[in-house]
Amino acid sequence: MFKPIRKKINEIDRNAAEALLQSNRRGILAMNGDNGYPYAIPINYFYDCAGQKIYFHGAKAGHKVDTLKTSDKVCFTVYGNERIDESESWAPYVQSVVVFGRCRLLEAGPPESIDRLKEFAMKYYPDEALADEQIARNGRATQMFEITIEHMSGKQVQEK
Repeated sequence: MFKPIRKKINEIDRNAAEALLQSNRRGILAMNGDNGYPYAIPINYFYDCAGQKIYFHGAKAGHKVDTLKTSDKVCFTVYGNERIDESESWAPYVQSVVVFGRCRLLEAGPPESIDRLKEFAMKYYPDEALADEQIARNGRATQMFEITIEHMSGKQVQEK
């Protein structure tokens, strides 16, 4: 169903792919947009390794919500860990992870949604008190989204 990485020499293992998902702060979410056009946007996210899910937040209404209600199939991409090996070349190595999955809107209010919002906030806020303050102020207006991962692949390439 999902195509394998063509150049196996560039493939990174699952642990390296998950480490990249854990460490990055932003990725690109691609959805099936209006009139057959793709719709891709940068988002902040939280990766739950144990549950094999990705969480992000947004408004309760808008283009993203409308698009996901029409089709729950998404692609999510992160890239990073750029490094230059001076002994080999001037061109950097970079890693990327591509995730395919299904995205659903979490119901606002139940403990699950609040728990996920807290996990998400702790990734971005410097301390728990500030995260709790923001959740108390904006939590009810925040929509949480959950991507269930169906396929994940990662690779490292030298960009030259």
